[in-house]
Amino acid sequence: MSAGVGASSAEEPWPVRVVSQKVGAWIARLGWVWVDGQVAQISRRPGASTVFLTLRDPAADLSLTVTTNRDVLDAGAPELREGARVVVHAKPEFYAARGTLSLRADEIRQVGLGELLARLEKLKKLLAAEGLFDRARKRRLPFLPGRIGLITGRASAAERDVLTNARRRWPAVEFRTVNVAVQGAGAVAQIVDALKVLDADPGVEVIVLARGGGSIEDLLPFSDEALCRAVFACRTPVVSAIGHETDTPLVDYVADVRASTPTDAAKRVVPDLTEEVRLIGQARSRLERAVRNLVDRERHRLDLLRSRPVLARPQVMVDQRTTEVAALRQRAGRCLDHRLAAAGNDLRHTLARLRALSPAATLDRGYAIVQRGDGQVVRAAGDVDPGDHLRVRLAEGDLAVTVEG
Repeated sequence: MSAGVGASSAEEPWPVRVVSQKVGAWIARLGWVWVDGQVAQISRRPGASTVFLTLRDPAADLSLTVTTNRDVLDAGAPELREGARVVVHAKPEFYAARGTLSLRADEIRQVGLGELLARLEKLKKLLAAEGLFDRARKRRLPFLPGRIGLITGRASAAERDVLTNARRRWPAVEFRTVNVAVQGAGAVAQIVDALKVLDADPGVEVIVLARGGGSIEDLLPFSDEALCRAVFACRTPVVSAIGHETDTPLVDYVADVRASTPTDAAKRVVPDLTEEVRLIGQARSRLERAVRNLVDRERHRLDLLRSRPVLARPQVMVDQRTTEVAALRQRAGRCLDHRLAAAGNDLRHTLARLRALSPAATLDRGYAIVQRGDGQVVRAAGDVDPGDHLRVRLAEGDLAVTVEG
């Protein structure tokens, strides 16, 4: 069996040339395709009819070399510059000698401003439908973040504006700055990587994405789908400060807070120390007035209470109660004497009636009471027999008698 037929194995491996031929044949079957990308580099050699382009994916760290004829480039995009978006009609080719893949283009179209805006509007509707712009998911910024993450261009005016204004407002503010490309082919990948680094830092409490103004083409990286989704995935609140007031890239809609300018971002992420001191002074003044009013009101209430007779001359109440107690005692004494006198009269009357009805009065007149031994009164002579012992009760003393007949 020849090396180019059948499956490879450890015993019968394919030579490199065979692998290259198979890869080239497979790529050739792909045919002509339309490719969308961003121009990262243009190489025009003097006197040569071939132009080399490096076409880069705006959302990923990938690039391809495109070869085309100078006439094709001049016909489709004569003013083509690095960073521009293009649509290329090309056929993939595998160069077996170097093992590289390239595109051979027969038509190049530069994406115009109108088409760019149409694409951005389409992407905006897509992201809005997925909920990336939903206000309910946007987080509030911390009042005074311990550390602020800043993603911006190196030595840019946006970086200077954010740092200067933030430190003017709060001198002790701490920044962690990551410098990236803010336009061009590699901008999106660098910004996404910086977002991941700052979002993973537990000390960073808010991330500021800042860039100065520019054309729509310059601000295209901040409307990239990959960047918008990276901002949406951040756990740390993100402030977007891209361009000027009129510039609204798509990342502005995804960010938790949109600042009109980098200077405005500095005002939003840190409070103004002077203003906070003034507000604290006002609050202290209001608190002092409130406490003073409360103390004055309570002091007035105490003065009113102290001016009442019960507190001003407490002995008056004691004297009044003493007089009342003495009067009650006198009335109680009179009532008691009256009741005792009435009870004494009743007792005397009852005693007189008792004496009038008592047998003792009859005995005093010379009568006697004869009783048997068991105390029964003898009323008739027939009630006793001779020999009975009787008791004769007199007014004074008793007599013991025996019946003889």
